Amino acid sequence: MKNPWGKKNPFLSMWLSGANAIASAARGRATAEAKRQASAAVTRGAKEATRQMTDALTGKPPAKKRRKR
Repeated sequence: MKNPWGKKNPFLSMWLSGANAIASAARGRATAEAKRQASAAVTRGAKEATRQMTDALTGKPPAKKRRKR
């Protein structure tokens, strides 16, 4: 007797193909967003490090004098 679970099901095959297409599109979007966020974080970190180094080298700006009324 043949095993009925071994037969190919065209409807299940189509459904799984559609599900895989949707899952791969969602995975691609999530990966792209993660790369964008990582790139933005690296850029922010580099800008902050540069700002801190330049501030350390130049020192604080002189305090502005207040005008008397």
